[in-house]
Formats: sequence, structure tokens, C-alpha cells
Amino acid sequence: MPRGMWLLLSVVVLGLFLLFAVRLFKTYDHTVSVRGLCEREVMADRAIYPISYKEAGNDLVQLYASVNTKNQQIIQFLKENGFSEDEISVSAPAITDHYSDSYSSNAPSRYVIKSVITLYTTRVQAVIDLQSRQSALVEKGIAVGSGDTWENPVEYNFEGLNDIKPEMIEEANRNARTAAEQFARDYGSRLGKIVEANQGLFTIEPRDSNTPQVKRIRVVTSVTYNLR
Repeated sequence: MPRGMWLLLSVVVLGLFLLFAVRLFKTYDHTVSVRGLCEREVMADRAIYPISYKEAGNDLVQLYASVNTKNQQIIQFLKENGFSEDEISVSAPAITDHYSDSYSSNAPSRYVIKSVITLYTTRVQAVIDLQSRQSALVEKGIAVGSGDTWENPVEYNFEGLNDIKPEMIEEANRNARTAAEQFARDYGSRLGKIVEANQGLFTIEPRDSNTPQVKRIRVVTSVTYNLR
């Protein structure tokens, strides 16, 4: 083949390559990235309520007897409020001997026993109602609390996330597409195919500090579309 023909063919091939490259560049250059948000408020479906108290004294045998008596009183209190034995768990008592600690040898009582009875239930509203009746234990001489505080750290969880995940993702994607379509209209274009899509992590948090049993679930999806 003459040299001129080779040169002409090379120019044609180079031109086609540049045309394809420009089209490819335009395809990927004209994109829009948007985020879609979905939020839901749900009631917790699991409550974990640790009821703890401490007993102090110098006679370990008497302390154990007192702890056993008070444990039974707490269990009876829970049963009277409609909870079953399957929902009640009694932890082994934790004993502190101050005389074995050189920094606490002057403590007024040698032994301190901490006992924890935990209520683990799906009856969330019943636990909320139970807290208002906790004074009945105080009247029996049981100063319930948590650790070194007098708060009741009820833990509220939501375990039904998998049941609502699909519809929340669908709603988040729908919101993302709505935002992308609006952008495309403003840009004078049409929305094309999805170039990239990422699903964010689901977060579950209390709605506020006063109602920890109400959970706010949130997910954000990120989607990139071609514009035509």
C-alpha cells in the first residue's frame, strides 16, 4: 500500500478514536450526584431494665440473707406487675471487701454487696408504667439505683429494622431520583441511567432524651445519574 494511503488511513483511525473519546468524555462529564433521605420514628420493641441496689455491713452471712430476701421482694414486685419468670434474670451478687483494700480500710462497713435483677421484655409500655411504681420498692427499704447513681438506665432497643429496611431504601432512592429530575429540568437536560449508587448506613437513635423509647431511624442513599 502506498505511503500516502497509510497516512490517510492513520488520520481516519485517529479521527474516529478522538470522536469516540469526546463522546465518552461528554457521557461521563454530564452527571449529577444526589442524596436521598428517609427517616422514620418507631417505638422500641425491646426493653432491658436493670434494677440494682447495694447492701453494706460487717457480717457477710447476714448480708447474703438480706440480699436474698430483697431479691425475692423485687421478683415478687415484678410478677405482681404482670411480668413472668422468663423475663426476669438475677445476676450473681458482687462483693466488695473494703478491708482488703488499703485505701478503703477506714470504711464504716467492711462488706458491700451489689445485686442486679434485670427485666428483659418486649412489653415496652409495661416497663415505662413500671417505673412510676418503683416507689413501692423504696417503701420496702430497697434503695434501687444504678451503679453509684440513682438513675434507672432502662435500655430501649428496636430489633425490627430488617422488616422496614426495603421500604426505607426504596423511599430514599425515590427521593434521590426526584431531586435529580428537578436538577435535570433546571439544567435543561433529561435524566439518564444510574452511573453509581451507594446505600448509606442505617442509624437508630433516641428521638430525644425525654423519650428514649421512641427511636428515629435514618438512612441516606447517594446516586449519580447521567444527564442527556
